[in-house]
Amino acid sequence: MAIETVAATTPELSLADTDVNWDRLDKTRFHVIGAILFTVQSALIHPTAVVKTRMQVAGSGLSQMTGLSVFRRILRTDGIPGIFRGFGTSAVGSLPGRVLALTSLEVSKDMTLKYTEDMNMAEATRVGLANGVAGMVSNLVSCLYFVPLDVICQRLMVQGLPGTTPCSGPFDVVRKVREAEGFRGMYRGFGLTAITQTPASALWWGAYGAAQHIIWRSLGYRDDSGKKPSHVEMITVQATAGMTAGACSSIITTPIDTVKTRLQVIDDYGVGRPSVMKTAKSLLKEDGWRGFYRGFGPRFLNMSLYGTTMIVTYELIKRLSVKEA
Repeated sequence: MAIETVAATTPELSLADTDVNWDRLDKTRFHVIGAILFTVQSALIHPTAVVKTRMQVAGSGLSQMTGLSVFRRILRTDGIPGIFRGFGTSAVGSLPGRVLALTSLEVSKDMTLKYTEDMNMAEATRVGLANGVAGMVSNLVSCLYFVPLDVICQRLMVQGLPGTTPCSGPFDVVRKVREAEGFRGMYRGFGLTAITQTPASALWWGAYGAAQHIIWRSLGYRDDSGKKPSHVEMITVQATAGMTAGACSSIITTPIDTVKTRLQVIDDYGVGRPSVMKTAKSLLKEDGWRGFYRGFGPRFLNMSLYGTTMIVTYELIKRLSVKEA
C-alpha cells in the first residue's frame, strides 16, 4: 500500500527516459556526475572485492572459510582500513578509465541501434543486440586501461599473504613489478581478461537490455502509449534487470576470475614467469575443481550488488545529463 502511494505521488516520466541515447546527453555533465556517483557506488561494494580477492589468493587458511568469516578476520586484524585496501588507488585511477568505458559503451550502442533500425527483428532482440555489442566494445577498450590498475589494486589488497611481494603503496607496486618483469608485468592476465570477460560483458549488457525491454512491455508500457512509469517503477525494473544479469555473470565468470586474480598477484609458482596453466594446476593441486570457485559467495554478492547499484546509478546519471530542450 505504501509503495502504491509513493508511486502515485511520484512524477511520471516518458518511457523514452528509460533508455537515454548518446545524442540526447550533455557529455560534460554526464562524465562529471558519473565520476562522483560511481566513486560512491564503488566505495559501497569495495569490501566484498577485498574479501573475494583474499579468498582467491590465500592458501588453505582463508580459502576454506566463509566470506563472512574472512570479512570478520580482516576487521579484527586490520580494522576498517583493511577492508578498504586499494580503494584510494582504485577510485582515483578509475576516473580516466570510466570516461573511456562510458563513452565507448554509449557510442557503440547508439551506432548499433541506428544500423539495425531497418532490420527485420524483434525489438527486444534488437535492444539486446545493441547492448551486447556495446558491452563487448566497452570491455575491450577498458581492458587496456583497467588491467594494470587491477594488478596494482589487487596487490595492495593481499599484502601480507604468502606468495605476495611486500609493497608500501601503488607507486611501489609499479616499481617492483617493472623491476621484476618489465612493462609486461603490469599486463599480467590481460589476454585471459580480454578473451573471457569480453563475451561476459556482452552477455551482461545484452541480458540487461533485453530483460528491461521485456519487463516494460509485460507491464503494459509502450513507446507510443499514454501510460508512463513513475520513478519508483523505473528504478525497480532497472534494478531487477541489473541484479539478474549480475548474478548470472558471476556464476559463469568466477573460475576465470579466480585464475586471473592469482595470476596477477602470486609470484612464487617456481621457475619462470607465472602463466595461466601454472596457476590452474596450482588451484587443482590445492583444492581440486572447487578451487576455481574460491570466493564465489563474495563474488556472487559483489556482482549482484554491482549489477543492481551500477545500473541504477548509471541510468540515473543519464537522466540527470539529458540536454535541456
